[in-house]
Order: sequence, then C-alpha cells, then structure tokens
Amino acid sequence: MKVILAKYILIIISSVFYVIVGIKHFIDPNYFLAIVPPYLPYHLELVYISGVFEIAFGLMILIPKYRYWGSIGLIFLLVAVFPANIYLAQSTQAQEAIGATQDIATWRLPVQGIFIWIAYWIRK
Repeated sequence: MKVILAKYILIIISSVFYVIVGIKHFIDPNYFLAIVPPYLPYHLELVYISGVFEIAFGLMILIPKYRYWGSIGLIFLLVAVFPANIYLAQSTQAQEAIGATQDIATWRLPVQGIFIWIAYWIRK
C-alpha cells in the first residue's frame, strides 16, 4: 500500500515538474538556449520541441492508459537532452548564463539518472 501511494505521489510530482519546465521552454527559451551544445543545429527549435514533449509526456503519465508511453517518452527525452547537461557541466559560459555553479552543473548529471529511474518505475 505504501509503495502504491509513493508511486502515485511521484507520478503527480513528476507530471507537475515536467509540465512546468515544459512551459518554461516557451516563457523563457533563453534559459534553455544557453545550455544547448553549440554543435547542435536549430537551437531555438530544439528548445521548443523538447518543451512540447515535456508537456505532453508530463500529462500522459497522469492518465493510466497512456502512462507507459508517457514514461518511455520521458526516458527517451531525458537521454536526448543529456548532452545539454554535459555541456552545462563543461561550460562556464553556460553556467553563468543560467546562474548555476560548477557544483550544481556537475550534480545535474547523476540527477538525470534518478529522473530516468523514476520514469521507469512509474511506467506501470
């Protein structure tokens, strides 16, 4: 019973988190543009596309019928945006642009793994 409750709480928290961050892609795209690695093309388009997917997958995990695919989508999205976290950890310019320290940027890397694990755990 406690595991089921914990899972539903994580589903709600995750959904709210992804939807809010997804919306932020449209409200403040410059924040995300600062961490897009320079070797990738179409920076603004990538920011908007990832925002759409964050919102969509964040909403999908709330609906039991779509939870599995929303969770799998989040896993793929988190893997796809991982280069931005690597770039942030390596670039003092990107860190300064979003107001992150080197420590924060470095800690974001393993936290991404935790987010992937959560998405995997809530998939059913």
